[in-house]
Amino acid sequence: MQAPLKLLALAVLTLAAAPVAPAQAQDYPTKPIRIISDSAPGSAVDVTFRMVMDRLGTALGQQIVPVDQPGASGAIAAHAAADAIPDGYTLFAPAISLFISLPGKAENLPLMLPRDFLPVASLIDQPMFICASSKSGLKTLPELIERAKKEPGKISFAATGIGRITHLTGLLLQMRAGISLQVVPYTGGPAAALTDVIGGRVPLVIEGYSGLAGAIQAHSINVLAVGATHRLADFPDLPTVAETLPGFAAGGWQGIVAPLGTPAAAIQKFNGALNKVLGDRDLAKQLAVRGAYVSPMSPAESNAFVNAQQAQWHPVLEAFEASTKK
Repeated sequence: MQAPLKLLALAVLTLAAAPVAPAQAQDYPTKPIRIISDSAPGSAVDVTFRMVMDRLGTALGQQIVPVDQPGASGAIAAHAAADAIPDGYTLFAPAISLFISLPGKAENLPLMLPRDFLPVASLIDQPMFICASSKSGLKTLPELIERAKKEPGKISFAATGIGRITHLTGLLLQMRAGISLQVVPYTGGPAAALTDVIGGRVPLVIEGYSGLAGAIQAHSINVLAVGATHRLADFPDLPTVAETLPGFAAGGWQGIVAPLGTPAAAIQKFNGALNKVLGDRDLAKQLAVRGAYVSPMSPAESNAFVNAQQAQWHPVLEAFEASTKK
C-alpha cells in the first residue's frame, strides 16, 4: 500500500503545482526590474537606453531601474548580471564590445550566447559613420581608398579605444578595401578625437552619429559613408560603404540578455512588451535623430544575430591580434 500512497501524493503535488507556472507568467512582473549596463551614466548609450526603458516601464506596469556599472571593459557589469538571481527581475544590456572583445582583454570576455546568458531581445543599431576632416580634401569613400593606396600607412583615423567597434570598423575597411591606415586611439570619447580631426591633425574619424552630430551639422567634417546595410532615411544622399565595398556593414548595437535559468515565460513577456515599445513611430524618430535605429527581434532572432556578428568580426579580431604579436 505504501507505493500507491506515494504515487497518490505525487499526483496531488503535481496537480497543486500545475497552475503556478502560468499564474507566475501572467503576473510577471510584480516588482521593479533592474537592467544592468556597462555604459557610463550620462553617456550617449546611457541616454538612449533610458529613453527606451522609461516607455517600457509604462508598458509593463512596473518601474525599469537602469543600473550603470562601467569598468573593466564591461566585465564588472557582466559578472554582476551573471550572478543575479535568474527570476526575470535582473537583466543585462550589453553592447557589441562585450561580444566581440579580444580574448583575454578582460576576464570571461567575449561573451557567448547561450553559453553565458539567455537571449531576450535586441534594442538598437548604431551604424558607424566614416568622416574626414574638412581640411583633408576628402569628400567621398572612393577618394579615400584611392589616396590610401597611393600613400599606404600614411593616413590615420581616430577611434575611441583599441578593440572597440570604431577601431574594428577601421580594420574591416582596410581588409575589404586593401588599404593600410594608422589608428589613433582616444580614451576621452569622440569629443577628444574630434578636436584633432577638426584641426586637421588626424584626417579621419570613425564613430556613431551621436558623437559626431555637432561637427557634421557645423560642416567641420565631411561625411564620406555610413556602415549601414541601406541608405538611412535621415541621410538619403549619404552613400553606404557597401555601395563601394559590397556586403560591408559595421555598427554598434545593444541588446538584452538574462542570467542562465531565467524562466522562458518571463523572457517572452519582456520581449513582447519591448518590441511593442520599439514599434512606436515617435520613439523611433527620437532615437533616429541620435543615430540609433530600433531593431526589434525575438529571443531566437537575437541569438542568431549575435552569433552572426561574432562570426563576421572574428577574422578581423584574429588579424588584429596577429598584427600585435609581430
